[in-house]
Amino acid sequence: MYNLQLETFIVVADLGSFNKAAESLYITPPAVTKQINLLEKDLGLTLFIRTHRGLVLTEAGKSLYKDAKYIIQYCKDSVERAKKAMQEKDNAIRIGTSPMTPSTPLVQKWSQVQKEYPDIKLQMIPFMNSQENAREILKNLGNNIDVVAGIFDETMLKLRQCAGLEISRQQICCAVSVNHRLAKKEILTFQDLYGENFLMMHRGWSKYVDELRDDIWKNHPQIHVVDFDIYSMEIFNQCENSNDILMAVENWKDAHPLLKIIPVEWKYSIPYGILYSTEPSDLVKRFLKGIKKTI
Repeated sequence: MYNLQLETFIVVADLGSFNKAAESLYITPPAVTKQINLLEKDLGLTLFIRTHRGLVLTEAGKSLYKDAKYIIQYCKDSVERAKKAMQEKDNAIRIGTSPMTPSTPLVQKWSQVQKEYPDIKLQMIPFMNSQENAREILKNLGNNIDVVAGIFDETMLKLRQCAGLEISRQQICCAVSVNHRLAKKEILTFQDLYGENFLMMHRGWSKYVDELRDDIWKNHPQIHVVDFDIYSMEIFNQCENSNDILMAVENWKDAHPLLKIIPVEWKYSIPYGILYSTEPSDLVKRFLKGIKKTI
């Protein structure tokens, strides 16, 4: 936008010394001298008089000094205006979406408050659930993806280095194949799960899940708990193919066409909400503010 040598010129003029300017700019004195010499050559002007007491501005130097400060500030202001204009044009919240992190519940929440924030747009960014993807996406929220909707707790937030806004509680349910003997039921009990393999996320993933696990191990040993590492389409397929039962939530009802999500007569639930960067942008902060109004 402007000649960076002008900034060096101003620092030299303010401090009256190449050495002091170099110290202030964290470069070497010869580098400062070179920049001033090049500036004087390019402009065809003598800007300083070198004396044994230091540097003194010439009349040309005094004139340039006044204008240079204005030029630099004007250019910085122009850049800020350009950035603001770009943000206003592209005010899009990028929502990561996958079968296990569907964006529909979040979009439905947003539609309730969009009239108040008409400038904010939503952009869906699909991704595949894998252990590597989940780790990288959540750790780097704010780069390619701004927010993800899903289940979480404090342990997971700390592990994945992100923040979360709870917008509801999801009852922990069971997913079964549409051909499973339990698929005809509209609600299950602990006893319905006796003799079945019950696929659960491993211990330490969520305290809410661990509370259910402890209840099963202590009071319902007839249920065979099988651990797995991450929710993905692979585990949904395994549930359907093996006729096992998968721990799930209602928001996943459309994740797999051959699975049915059935609630259970127990008290266990898990927070559902928005995952975002620990240092969200101003746009994301406005988005979260809008969502909070629906809670």
